[in-house]
Amino acid sequence: MTPRIEINGLPADAPALAFLAQVNYGHFTSMQVRDGRVQGIEWHLDRLERGTRRLFGIALDRDCVRAWMRQAVGGGSASLRVTVFSRHLDRARLERPVEIDVLVAAQPARAPERSPLRARSVVHERALPEVKHVGTFDLLHHWREARLAGFDDVVFTTRTGAIAEGSIWNIGFWDGEAVILPDAPSLHGVTSRLVEAGLATLGVPCRRREVRAGAYTGLVAAFAMNSGSAYRPIVAIDECPFADDPRLAALIDAACATQPWEAL
Repeated sequence: MTPRIEINGLPADAPALAFLAQVNYGHFTSMQVRDGRVQGIEWHLDRLERGTRRLFGIALDRDCVRAWMRQAVGGGSASLRVTVFSRHLDRARLERPVEIDVLVAAQPARAPERSPLRARSVVHERALPEVKHVGTFDLLHHWREARLAGFDDVVFTTRTGAIAEGSIWNIGFWDGEAVILPDAPSLHGVTSRLVEAGLATLGVPCRRREVRAGAYTGLVAAFAMNSGSAYRPIVAIDECPFADDPRLAALIDAACATQPWEAL
């Protein structure tokens, strides 16, 4: 497909893009669209609605946003990002509710990424981890530092050592019988929700509990989840190795396959 960037349903213009580039305040959601269909579309819209109320103090018109998403994709397949920001933001009166702008960016669809990851753990707690906000400087900086140190990516822990999430992904573990999701503060990703719902459908246990960095006794595998892939094996965190188990990959794929692809 031809990439498209639209704001409020119209082609994006330079002044609007310049504002978005200079004022780092907003939130977004990303997804993969296949033939005009998305898994977990209501969760994506819920995320946008909650973020809009939290950051801008107003309601989101879900139907309008969904129509703009359909328009950008045109019934085809794409990697889609929806960003909510506001050109009406007044830094002298940030407490006031303001009218929002919605940027929809459609890029060619991506195949799932399955190459294994070696992650370095770093103590770092994101601001407002429950909001998928546009403030990604810290994520990219720690990711870059991990790359410079010879790792592929970074996994964040709290100050007490509890694992929370990866740079732009949620993390899951496998103990041979159940999927374990860390319960430290993090963004509850839509792909993670899809995996949880699918595992429940299959009757496979999925539990949330504290997982501490370096204390992985009984956890035989680990994987990353985001909008680009529901299963990307993590073969090591720091110096601790994990198995790249094809049976776990098949299980996560089967769990995701139970979740419907819904029309935008």
